[in-house]
Amino acid sequence: MIARSPLKLAILAAASTAMLLTAGCGGRAGKVRDTAFVARDVETLYNAAKDRLDRGDTQVAAALFDEVERQHPYSPWARRAQLMSAFSYYVAKDYTKSIQSAQRFLSIHPGNRDAPYAYYLIALCYYEQISDVDRDQKITGQALTALTEVVRRYPNTRYAADARVKLDLVNDHLAGKEMQIGRYYERSGRWLAASLRFRNVIENYQTTSHAPEALFRMVESSLTLGMQEEALKYAAVLGNNYPGSEWYDKAYKLMGKHAPGVTAK
Repeated sequence: MIARSPLKLAILAAASTAMLLTAGCGGRAGKVRDTAFVARDVETLYNAAKDRLDRGDTQVAAALFDEVERQHPYSPWARRAQLMSAFSYYVAKDYTKSIQSAQRFLSIHPGNRDAPYAYYLIALCYYEQISDVDRDQKITGQALTALTEVVRRYPNTRYAADARVKLDLVNDHLAGKEMQIGRYYERSGRWLAASLRFRNVIENYQTTSHAPEALFRMVESSLTLGMQEEALKYAAVLGNNYPGSEWYDKAYKLMGKHAPGVTAK
C-alpha cells in the first residue's frame, strides 16, 4: 500500500469541510439512536448523517446519506448526499461503494462544480488499493487511468496537482513490477523474455527510479544473447544519463570483460 501524502489529506479535509458547510442551513439533529432508516424530513436526515460522520461513524453516515437520496431523490440535498456518501465510504475504506457513489453522482450531475472532486475521489479509491509488486497490478492500472483522467479534465486544479505526484509514484510501481518479472526471467535463463521487460521500462518508464537498472539489465541481456553492439548502445546511454551510478560501474566492467574490443559505429 502506498502511503497517503500530506497534500491528499489536506485536500480531503478541505473538500469535506466545504461540502458540509454548504449543507448547513438547518439545526443539528439529535443523536441517531439506531440504524433503522425510517422516513424523515430531508434536513433532519441529512444532519443525522453529518453528525455520524463528524463522530467518525463513517459506515452509518454513508448509509444515512444514501437514505437522503433514496427518500428525497429530487431534493437539492440528494446531490450533496451522493458525494458525501462517496466520501464517507472512502474514509471507511469501503472503496467499491465509494467509487459507485461517486460514479452515480457524475452520471446524474456531470457538470456540477464538485465533479472534479468526484473524479479525484474515484482515483484515490483505486490508489489506496495498490498492492506490492508481488501481486497482480490490475488496480494499479486502474489508478493510473483514473489519475490521468483527473489531470486531463481539470489540469489547473489542486486535484490535478496531487494527481500528478501520484502518477509518478504509480508509474514507478508499474516499472518495479516489470523489473521483478524481468529478473525472474533472467534467473530462469529466458533472456529474450527478460530483455522485453527491461526494454519496456526504458521506453515507457524512463523517468522512474528503475531506469538505470533497466539499462544495465539490457547490457547484461544483450551480451548473453551475443548482441555486443546492442549492449554497447545501452551502456552508452547509461553512461550519458547516470555516469556516477552503481549500474554504470557494473555495465562498464561487464563490457570490459565480455566485449573489450567492441566500439560504436
